[in-house]
Amino acid sequence: MVTTSRWNPLAEFEDILERYNRQLANRSQLGNGHREVLQKADWIPVVDISEDNDAFIIVSEIPGVRKEDVKVSVNNGVLTIQGERRPPEKAVDEEMRQHRIERAYGQFARSFTLPEHVDDEHIKASYRDGLLELRLAKQEKAKPRSIEVEVE
Repeated sequence: MVTTSRWNPLAEFEDILERYNRQLANRSQLGNGHREVLQKADWIPVVDISEDNDAFIIVSEIPGVRKEDVKVSVNNGVLTIQGERRPPEKAVDEEMRQHRIERAYGQFARSFTLPEHVDDEHIKASYRDGLLELRLAKQEKAKPRSIEVEVE
């Protein structure tokens, strides 16, 4: 007995689009001449970067990641957010049949070159509802100083 299956061009298009989006995410760059340092990871969380008068604010979407699985570090002017999102235990069950898996699991990492006037000793992090928010305090810039020149 021969079974036939119906060709679904939409499924192929979704696969191509997913691979394309993954490639774009791997090549992302920051504005203002700051480059993002790319690392090998299973998935890449998205971020919003903004600033106010006192700090730069980085908000990263990492839903389903436990607080203890997130690490934020600064080394030589590069801020790195890394961690791991683990699949739910039910998904690992051998009797469970998966029909579609769109969420990414595994390790993630994002690194950003910090501007020179960030005070890396005063970075605050909070994590709530799947959002990691980092506040990077700005250092006071050196104020220009004038020197009076005496003419003899």
